[in-house]
Amino acid sequence: MLIGYARVSMDDQHPELQQDALRDTGCVKIFTDHSTGSTTQRPALAQVKEHLRVGDTLVVWRLDRLGRSLKDVLAWGIYLEEHGMGLKRLQEALDTTTAIGRLVFHIFAEFEHNLIRERTQAGLAAARARGRTGGRAKALPPAQRQRAAALYHQKELTVREICALFGIAKPTLYSYVRKYPPRVIPTHT
Repeated sequence: MLIGYARVSMDDQHPELQQDALRDTGCVKIFTDHSTGSTTQRPALAQVKEHLRVGDTLVVWRLDRLGRSLKDVLAWGIYLEEHGMGLKRLQEALDTTTAIGRLVFHIFAEFEHNLIRERTQAGLAAARARGRTGGRAKALPPAQRQRAAALYHQKELTVREICALFGIAKPTLYSYVRKYPPRVIPTHT
């Protein structure tokens, strides 16, 4: 079944152009929102999600009607694909129910993923250039980390007791244990 979604940004805009195109495409139901692209409140789009079933195709006039950003549109595309549904846009001629349409969509998804990764790397590099390091602060100073690992290797206390003593979680203790292996003291004969 083809389900249509239309959105107009301003109160003085009219959705009839989108609705007519969706109807002409064969959409059985059409949901319409009157909201700007920047708002996350889209009651009709929420109804679309509730109405779609496996095998259905969501049809939109243009992709920018579906989401505020490429990331939002890709999230919708992935959601639809994971639930056995398709996405068809009328203006840009994309239909994820076809092999070519899925290929184009995945190219968009990969492109967005790469953009996000590049922006993240650039942000981290800029932070490092200003002397800031990423990640969470260490739970314990180095001496206490070594002491926690030593207690683990001595096997006198349980993992739970060591974690409670230092106020750390098990994965944190195990990371210290990997970093500070037991010391082997050579014996002289």
